Amino acid sequence: MSGETVNMYGGTNNTGIVMNQYSGAAQPVPPALLEAIEELTCLLRELRNQVAPATARVIDDSLPALSSQASPPQERHRALIAVATIAATAGALGQPVLEAVNRVAELLANL
Repeated sequence: MSGETVNMYGGTNNTGIVMNQYSGAAQPVPPALLEAIEELTCLLRELRNQVAPATARVIDDSLPALSSQASPPQERHRALIAVATIAATAGALGQPVLEAVNRVAELLANL
């Protein structure tokens, strides 16, 4: 919550408040992070072909959040947790994915 209060009494065509907020220029994504995400995406596509259909759908649902720079941090975090869980339950097949998730998470934490 922003803590702001708005009181409107009467009037016509009230459309709300326009809050122009500027948080500065978007920071460029470090190349190491882009490479780590690309590696994770490739590994997930390989793992996807070796898991049950329901698990493959979770991977499919997670990929857009992982690969999009526009994804909110919370969404990307949820996607990382989801694919890490899948990788952990896949045993040796999932080990490379789990390592890639850890790399991406570490790089995101250092932004």
